[in-house]
Amino acid sequence: MDISIIGAGNMGKGLAALFAKGGHRVTLAARDVAKAEAAARDVGNGVASAAVSDAARADIVVLAVPYERAAEAIDAAGGLSGKVLVDITNPMKADFSGLSIGHTTSAAEELQKHAPQARVVKAFNTIFAQVLQNGGKAGGRAATTFVASDDADARSVVIELASSAGFEATDTGSLVTARFLEPVAALNITLGYGLGHGTDMAPTWQRAA
Repeated sequence: MDISIIGAGNMGKGLAALFAKGGHRVTLAARDVAKAEAAARDVGNGVASAAVSDAARADIVVLAVPYERAAEAIDAAGGLSGKVLVDITNPMKADFSGLSIGHTTSAAEELQKHAPQARVVKAFNTIFAQVLQNGGKAGGRAATTFVASDDADARSVVIELASSAGFEATDTGSLVTARFLEPVAALNITLGYGLGHGTDMAPTWQRAA
């Protein structure tokens, strides 16, 4: 798969490394092209760099920026019409005391409204960057990523991508389930940072027999 990741921070670099290891073509894009270039060099393994305006050249675009900058990133990339747009954001308050939106909507649903022609998929939002740097494993096990979208084909593509990168991918159905997934991420942050349990954690779910 051909993947662009908008965002050259720890989440973007962590996903880039795992996707490249899974055999995919990966580009890191950022507003500051020099930052994207430096991040791509850090990751290595053939990861390229680009401006955000070039991100739409890929088939799959991953939003690895804070939620409050996500709509701006979509606009800078040209709206991403027809693209599989993977939203990994969580709409946390500035002090991380809770979600800034939720229950009756979600970050993913709001981004789908902002980019109605994109094929928005919620995924990877419940996983700490440190888990990515640990090869996608938490407690020695493959971390679970939950995948939600109103586009069944896009959901299948992201499940395949996640599986190829070493995750246990769980299909949660339509995009409305992002209203549940984003609070799970907030719980992770509370446990990992607020209560001091550390970042070597991510939800793992046992499949039904």
